[in-house]
Amino acid sequence: MSSLRNVVKRREHKERGQLRERKKLGLLEKHKDYVKRARDYNKKQDHLKALAVKAAFRNPDEFYFRMNSTRTEDGVHVSTHNHHKQLSAEALKVLKTQDLAYLHMKRAVDLRKAEKLNEGLHFIDAAGKDNKHVVFVDSKDEVESFDVAKHFDTVPEIADRAFNRLRKDTLKTVSLPAVQDKKTLKKLGIERDAVYRELNDRLQRASTIDRMRAKLDLERKVQAKGKKMKIKDAEDGQPAVYRWKKQRQK
Repeated sequence: MSSLRNVVKRREHKERGQLRERKKLGLLEKHKDYVKRARDYNKKQDHLKALAVKAAFRNPDEFYFRMNSTRTEDGVHVSTHNHHKQLSAEALKVLKTQDLAYLHMKRAVDLRKAEKLNEGLHFIDAAGKDNKHVVFVDSKDEVESFDVAKHFDTVPEIADRAFNRLRKDTLKTVSLPAVQDKKTLKKLGIERDAVYRELNDRLQRASTIDRMRAKLDLERKVQAKGKKMKIKDAEDGQPAVYRWKKQRQK
């Protein structure tokens, strides 16, 4: 009968979710979540109590051989054990190769995203200089009577532009967007500045990763076999320069 009772379809009891007006407070904690959190809290409390008891009964005059390789600074324990010595040269070389591949991947991601951001932007106002369009004439009279709109065959409203200066025949077939209000223009300016900041941050991060990659690659090559001589020390964030002895290729 028990197997038959399990076959019968029963009503599925579901716990209610977070109310719509309380969504800002996050997900509604279910009972299983509370049980998991409570067990984790009690486990940590038991561990802290065990450590407190162990510290209370510990003999301060007791000696451990590990004390020879450790010290305390301002009452804080500091380990002087070099974990890198446990790894062989080949293992360190493999780890640095993996780190080099990771840095190469992160740099490629930043450069690819920076390129996408750059495609959606027009660098109109370059830092430190204004865009200019120089027109040469033959005499001073032509300079005084020079008409920019007439010379470029466009309307006076966009004649002072140094970019995207459309001609009259093009304006007849192209519909320009209407002039937007100050609020919309301010919002667009804020969004553009945010994109420029993100682009600048990604380019700087890619440059930093490139320097780290060069330094790590140099460390990996220095650990390899072969006679080498340092020519130049590291300076200004650039890695040191080495020269290897030429070897005859087989």
